[in-house]
Amino acid sequence: MKTITWRDRLRYQFDKSMAAGPIALIGWLAVISLVVIVIAGLFLAITGIAQEGGTPVSFIEGAWESLMRTMDAGTMGGDAGWSFRGVSLVVTVAGIFVFSALIGVLSSGLDEKLDELRKGRSHVLEKDHTIIFNWSPSIFDVISELVIANESRRNPRIVIMASKDKVEMEDEIADKIADLKNTRIICRSGDPTDLYDVNIVNPQASRSIVVLSPESDYADSEVIKTVLALVNDPERRKEPYQIAAEIRDAKNAEVARIVGGSELQLVLADELISRIVVSSSRQAGLSAVYTELLDFDGSEIYAVEQPALVGKSFGHAVMAYDTSTLIGLCDLDGVVHLNPPNNRVIAAGERAILIAEDDAAIKPRTGDFEVDREIVRPPVQHTEGPERTLLLGWNRRGPIIAQELSRYVAPGSELLIAANRAGLETEVAGLSYLKENLAVRCTVIDTTNRAALDALDVPSYDHVLVLGYSDDMAPQPADTTTLVTLLQLRKIADAANQHIGIVSEMIDVRNRNLAAVTRADDFVVSNKLVSLMLAQASENELMAQIFDELLDEDGSEIYMRPVTDYIAIDRPVNFYTVTLAALIRGEVALGYSRATTAGHDPRNMGGVVVNPVKSEKLSFDAADRLIILARQ
Repeated sequence: MKTITWRDRLRYQFDKSMAAGPIALIGWLAVISLVVIVIAGLFLAITGIAQEGGTPVSFIEGAWESLMRTMDAGTMGGDAGWSFRGVSLVVTVAGIFVFSALIGVLSSGLDEKLDELRKGRSHVLEKDHTIIFNWSPSIFDVISELVIANESRRNPRIVIMASKDKVEMEDEIADKIADLKNTRIICRSGDPTDLYDVNIVNPQASRSIVVLSPESDYADSEVIKTVLALVNDPERRKEPYQIAAEIRDAKNAEVARIVGGSELQLVLADELISRIVVSSSRQAGLSAVYTELLDFDGSEIYAVEQPALVGKSFGHAVMAYDTSTLIGLCDLDGVVHLNPPNNRVIAAGERAILIAEDDAAIKPRTGDFEVDREIVRPPVQHTEGPERTLLLGWNRRGPIIAQELSRYVAPGSELLIAANRAGLETEVAGLSYLKENLAVRCTVIDTTNRAALDALDVPSYDHVLVLGYSDDMAPQPADTTTLVTLLQLRKIADAANQHIGIVSEMIDVRNRNLAAVTRADDFVVSNKLVSLMLAQASENELMAQIFDELLDEDGSEIYMRPVTDYIAIDRPVNFYTVTLAALIRGEVALGYSRATTAGHDPRNMGGVVVNPVKSEKLSFDAADRLIILARQ
């Protein structure tokens, strides 16, 4: 074994100190400067060397003279006497070396600090902020909606953590979102599944947390692991978190709920989109209703206690609001009941679930109201017959759409799936759906080819759904394929001189206005809807539960029904009368949809108006429809 000498030990200790970084280097330079100054001061004091014509200096004076020459090489320019000049020269040369090295160390340390800041690894000290974990195309819509929701707050902050470069995130946000209003965005780079990295964004002081589904092959697993890191942190806060998380595959929902417990609201992205696609395909304009309820621009859903309603029946309470719409109740156990029986008495502590433009606008009516009972019509029963549906295009949501469709249609209905996808026959053969209600066939064709579409006899179908090829293509190419398909369908409809009910899924919201030229009945922008739902769930802890019931065939759902089924339209009527006509049927009237939107649709909602002022009188046409919350 090699003998360790004192020199080896000194060298080892020196190497360790140098590895400590810029602070250690500055310390060593300070030591060297001090040694040079002390030696020079002692030398001048002992030898009595002084400037020509001057008196000898003391140790203190000699040290001061040396310090000045160390810091400024020009100081020795006025020295006289070669002995004194020699000492000054040595000190000055040492000073030049020390301060040159010091400047280099400071510059290097500053560069390292800037590089560290660029990496986005410093801890966030914000309070009452919203945290977004992971990066996906949905993040821009989520931020945009939160910016609107934050307008009434003081100094709102959104903190983002993703496995992405901090500067790249900031640049993309600045490019995609022009106006952040009063909201400030703070980005951090890190692994949202790592407990240490999660704590960088200070979840202990957060107001709400959004966990997006990342763009990876194991997206759901990463989301679940992030939630696990949040709720099981040994140093987590005692108060519950408000977490909204996106899960793609419903099979993983149960595990996510076990992990997140009551702190977690799950947004099942594929099921949400699929159910809205199916609902919209059978009732044109319905996606606009869901968009209105989910975005922060216009009317939203609130859950608030209303002491004035305690002891009243639900039916009586529905008529108690002029500028808001009561749609349900949240009981003392936190369970949501949409459209409960009219005679259900509201108990103290229960929260009212209302649609309103703002929480400040939720106030019970103080004056009287008028109802025109003469024009209220008795309930009308409509018998649904078999339907033929054509599904063009295919993606991972296709199986869910087929299953949902089979639950709504009457027995004897048909579904033809036509898509340009290898292995489509195998996928369709393995579909799970109600075979007694729906017969499913498939064919592999190029859905952008006019001849292939003509061979399907498109005008013979009651409903046409167009899905994007989002599994096989990037968003823009997939939407381009959808647009070409829609243009071909428009030509087919024009040639047949027949209206074809078309509902299309768009992936990128920026393509919706471009798609308007195809004259499809409705567009479901998939990423946008998921983003809206996540943003709402981060603000309202009941939102996921509310939409679970709205989109469940066993719960209360939203329907678009002819206005003439409810009231006579021979004279203007206020919405109190419409509300009463719906209550008689055990339903809640949410709004209406105009068949002709000219002059009635300033927000470009396709004629849809949700939560109208009930006291204002309206004139309806025979083709207008009411937006109804009902159980069937």
